[in-house]
Amino acid sequence: MFRTVKDQLGDVITVPDFPIRIVSLVPSQTELLHDLGLGERVVGITKFCVHPKEWFETKTRIGGTKQVNIEAVKALSPDLIIGNKEENTKEDIEALRILAPVWMSDVEKLGDALRMIIELGDLTLTQDKANNIAQSIRGSFDSFQLTIKDKTVLYLIWKNPYMGAAEGTFIHDLLTNELGFKNVLSPQSRYPICDLNDLIDQPDYIFLSSEPYPFKKEDLDELVQRFPASNVLLVDGEYFSWYGSRLMGTAEYFASLQALL
Repeated sequence: MFRTVKDQLGDVITVPDFPIRIVSLVPSQTELLHDLGLGERVVGITKFCVHPKEWFETKTRIGGTKQVNIEAVKALSPDLIIGNKEENTKEDIEALRILAPVWMSDVEKLGDALRMIIELGDLTLTQDKANNIAQSIRGSFDSFQLTIKDKTVLYLIWKNPYMGAAEGTFIHDLLTNELGFKNVLSPQSRYPICDLNDLIDQPDYIFLSSEPYPFKKEDLDELVQRFPASNVLLVDGEYFSWYGSRLMGTAEYFASLQALL
C-alpha cells in the first residue's frame, strides 16, 4: 500500500505505507533514523554518516553527500530515500528519483528541524519516538538560560580559503536566535569566503568548527596571534550543524560553552 505525502520542499511524493529499505543521504538524519529505532530498515548511508558507529561499520556506504554513487543506491533496491536541500546536489536527487521516492528536508531554523523530526516519524511510522525526541529538544532549549548579549561572533567552517556561516544557515539561526550572538558575516548569506583582512573590528569571539574542516590547536594559535582582542575557541561543529536527534544534547553543550565565554 502507498500514500501521498509532501516533503519540506513542498514536493508531493508517493511512498510506501511502511518503508523497509531506506537510504539516508545526510549524516544528521541518519543518526535520527537510528534513534527512531529503524535498525535493519535502513540499508544505505553515506561515508560521512559516522553516527552511530555500529551503522558506520556495518551499513552499505553509497558515496558522499555531494557525490552519491547512484549505481550503489540502485543495487540496494530502496523503497525510500531521504535527503536534504543543502547537503545533496540537485543532479543526484533527480537521478535518484528515478529509482525510488525521495523525501527532502529543508532546515534553516530550529523549528524546521523539529518539523523534520516529526515528519520523518510519520513517514516511517515511528511517531511516538519522533514526538518524544522533538519534545526533548524543545524542552531543553526552552530551559536554556541565555547570558550572552550584544557580542559578535565569526563562525568559521573552512580554511584555505576561510569560509564562514552567514544568514540562511542552521548555524546562523543557533548562533543568533538561541545563543544571542551578532553574526559579523550578516547580511551575507550561506557560506561566504572570508577575507579576514576585511574585518573592520575584531569579533568578540571566533569559533573554529570541528567540521567540515577539522580545525586544530595550531589553527587556533594562528588566529589568536592575528586577533588578540578576540576570544578564539575550537567548537564541536556537530552541535551547531547536525539538526536531527543530536539536538537533544545541543542546549547542554551550549550551556557548557557559554560558561567558558
